[in-house]
Amino acid sequence: MERKTLLALTLLTLIAESVNADTASAAGNDDSAQAAAATAGEALALGKVTLGLRARSELVEIDGADTVDLSSLRTRLTYESASFQGLSALIEMDDVTHLSEFEGGVTDPQGTEVNRASLSYSAGGTTIRYGRQRILLDNQRFVGGVGFRQNEQTYDGISITNSSLTNTRLFLAHIDNVNRIFGEDSPLGDHKSDSYLLNANYSGFSAGSVSAYAYLLDNRSAPAFSTDTYGLRFEGATGAASYALEYATQSAAAENPASYDADYRLLEGGYKLGTVTLKTGYEQLGADGSSGQFITPLATLHKFQGWNDKFLGGGSGNIPGGIEDIYAVVGTSLAGVKISLNYHQLSSEEPAVSGMDKLGSEYGVVIGGKIASIDLSLKYSNFTADEFSSDTTKWWLTALANF
Repeated sequence: MERKTLLALTLLTLIAESVNADTASAAGNDDSAQAAAATAGEALALGKVTLGLRARSELVEIDGADTVDLSSLRTRLTYESASFQGLSALIEMDDVTHLSEFEGGVTDPQGTEVNRASLSYSAGGTTIRYGRQRILLDNQRFVGGVGFRQNEQTYDGISITNSSLTNTRLFLAHIDNVNRIFGEDSPLGDHKSDSYLLNANYSGFSAGSVSAYAYLLDNRSAPAFSTDTYGLRFEGATGAASYALEYATQSAAAENPASYDADYRLLEGGYKLGTVTLKTGYEQLGADGSSGQFITPLATLHKFQGWNDKFLGGGSGNIPGGIEDIYAVVGTSLAGVKISLNYHQLSSEEPAVSGMDKLGSEYGVVIGGKIASIDLSLKYSNFTADEFSSDTTKWWLTALANF
């Protein structure tokens, strides 16, 4: 608790000083002091309404089990007001309707709920947002929105973003509740929280950008997800080459019944040859013997360790003994159609703990393009089990239109 308090007070003080400086600067500039709307009523009248429709069919085939399929439609209606004296409002409603019989096995629950609802205040380089909001940090390995699923993960709380310093972005949030992808009617749908997220990014290096972060999670609904995570991420590109390095350390926190210290490591390199992009990497989610393992309960887990979602670990993003992932990705674009292929070889980081060495391998392909104003994609994933889980194939056909 002392670390959380110190973290919050320190950054809030820095941002308050930045707000004062920004306000003073804006006061001396007639143009920057002008609001987008002259009155609150005008700000509401000038607001923008958007409608998004996303239809999807998903097919799941697991060796030894019945085939499961689900077709669904997500309707998203968003209203965002114009700005009045730095203030603006946003509300977004999502409805997910099943177009075929729901047999389980697909995490796209049916229902209607508020996806986002927030008030924002912006002054100079600082934005304060209160309410239900989307939070996507770095590559979403630790904090994300799971945007692939029909029901997005969002966060209730207050966040402060500051970009007053050159090439620098500071982000601080206090989270009261995590609205998970299972929907508000599910007992797994909400996780009460008293958590802090801090991410500081500096992009002033010619070789790339650096992020330093501290994610202090106190999950009141699932104490086993309570952790303190500190890390550094560097990513960039030079010519045709791209690269990323990341290290983080984690320990159990708050009321977590476990007691452990574990590490995260990432090494990734890429190269572009004409229209073809090649990328390979090594990712390790470590373990501390049988005491515990490095977990990422707020991550967009579908992006990592293969699209088959075999290693969700009950929402923790890891399994006992940890995971090592060696992967390769090839992507290109042909006549406006994007094609990406990936391969993952997954092993246990501590076989003595998991009782397994080779967990399995997976390859996948996604093809995406646009017809008129509709985005279409076909996605396929094939997991071959070695010592973990069962052989599984998944297909997704998705159509998206925004108005």
